[in-house]
Amino acid sequence: MSNLLGLGVWLIHNVLSLLSFVIIAWVIMSWLVGFDVINLRNRFARSIYDALNAATGWMFRPLRRLIPPIGGTLDITPLIPLLLIEGIQMWVTGPYLAMHPPGFG
Repeated sequence: MSNLLGLGVWLIHNVLSLLSFVIIAWVIMSWLVGFDVINLRNRFARSIYDALNAATGWMFRPLRRLIPPIGGTLDITPLIPLLLIEGIQMWVTGPYLAMHPPGFG
């Protein structure tokens, strides 16, 4: 039973870490597009941008209705899911991982 619980905790932790990575990738991509470093007329850049929007849009849309951009340009909505993910990781997976550190032995 402990191995099954450990697998569940590991899976939750890694899925949340992957989601954090995707959010950070979206933020970086949006900055690069906003500062005109990457042109969305490029098919490859557009496909990455669309994929990141599809992966994060479900989180950001409800928050954008509640929180307007600061100064008309600064979008802080990615911070809220990142903070929530970090809190969930500390609350749910943190105690288990502290008592059972992952190892290969």
